[in-house]
Amino acid sequence: MSRILIVEDEKVIRTALKRLLIKHDYEIDDVDSVTAAIPHLQQNQYQLVISDLRLPGGEGTELIPHARSTPVLIMTSYASMRSAIDAIKLGAADYIAKPFDHDEMLNVISKLIQPTISEPTTSKAEEVSGTTLLNGSCPAIQELNKRIHKVAQTEATVLILGESGTGKELVAKSIHQLSHRSHAPMICVNCAAIPETLIESELFGHEKGAFTGADTTRNGLIEAADGGTLFLDEIGELPLEAQARLLRFLQEGEIRKVGSVYSKQVNVRLIAATHRDLKTLAQQGKFREDLYYRLYVMELRTPSLRERGCDIIELAEVFLSEQCQKHHVDITFSDAAYQTMRQHHWPGNVRELQNAIERAVILADTEQITPELLGLDLSVKPPIANASATATATASAIEEPIKSEHSLDDYFVKFVLENQHKMNETDLAKSLGVSRKCLWEKRQKLGIPRKSKSVTLDQ
Repeated sequence: MSRILIVEDEKVIRTALKRLLIKHDYEIDDVDSVTAAIPHLQQNQYQLVISDLRLPGGEGTELIPHARSTPVLIMTSYASMRSAIDAIKLGAADYIAKPFDHDEMLNVISKLIQPTISEPTTSKAEEVSGTTLLNGSCPAIQELNKRIHKVAQTEATVLILGESGTGKELVAKSIHQLSHRSHAPMICVNCAAIPETLIESELFGHEKGAFTGADTTRNGLIEAADGGTLFLDEIGELPLEAQARLLRFLQEGEIRKVGSVYSKQVNVRLIAATHRDLKTLAQQGKFREDLYYRLYVMELRTPSLRERGCDIIELAEVFLSEQCQKHHVDITFSDAAYQTMRQHHWPGNVRELQNAIERAVILADTEQITPELLGLDLSVKPPIANASATATATASAIEEPIKSEHSLDDYFVKFVLENQHKMNETDLAKSLGVSRKCLWEKRQKLGIPRKSKSVTLDQ
């Protein structure tokens, strides 16, 4: 059983996190300050330390030297995100923004603890072709593994294409782990999850006084990845202004903080990913054409789950085994469940399969998982490649009289299409009662493109 030390001064958060982790079979000690944490670290052996950044009498990063080889996960509010970047440079293993999602917290913990509790028995080349990174034996996955091995040994910029939920970030991590940069940090950024007004500051950093609220000089995520790898997920959502800065970084290998007149050389490998057609966006003026060709050095495509044939069942068995171990049950799939999984189109790909199985294991009252427990809708059609066509078809369907009642997704699509031309993303999310990240994920799932903008590119 893995042992974790929680350092958090807010009792409500500390208690809730402790309860969550105990429920998932972790052994927990908890304290409310750096001073109280140090004796615990000296007297006990932990697999992970989870600490708030701001604590009474000190900061959570002060625990890093006392933790020695134990990874330290820093919790921070979004307003302190730049401080979290500094925390990584001081030696923190990772950071997570508050308020955090339970699944996100558990995934981060699993990622940080796993390397410390299992000694590798395979070489790095064997690791990617095995089950630790990319599960599956279909020809498309085998070919993808071969390309990962080849590209990992180079310094080439990589563009990963594929639908949401197909494992693009997993491919990026495989490349980093197999490269000579594996000892250095890999910084992952979801370009769609950061507000447009902050994206340049997040990536490139800023000088004190560069804008309202810039009280101190901060390093950006690119600088935090110096010597390692920067993974930009959903790069198609990057604003044009930030694209111009990113292009200079790729061409010259240097960055300039917002508000600074000086540039700094950095050594960072870029891996980008998107589910969108960047070439078409470039032709429409929505993505810089010069940046597209700079990214298009090496292209890798992650196959959708419906293209992977027998891998669906192979992955389902792997996920079921993981969930049975996690929830201490012994459950199998019924023949009807196997048939249902083979027939489903899996618009959410591997992520949808994983979530469906976890839900089924939790709800199961017998020793077999039935189709009803999976909660799959076999009437769902395969996703249309063109997101704009999907949105247009959806909008047309909304305008027509509908005999049955609207679902929540129908209402969501209707509201976004009717209001996105007069509201920004923040206002849309607030009106719908969701976060910006949730709004973005819903856009991807339902195929609703963001409103078009008239843009003139500098020549």
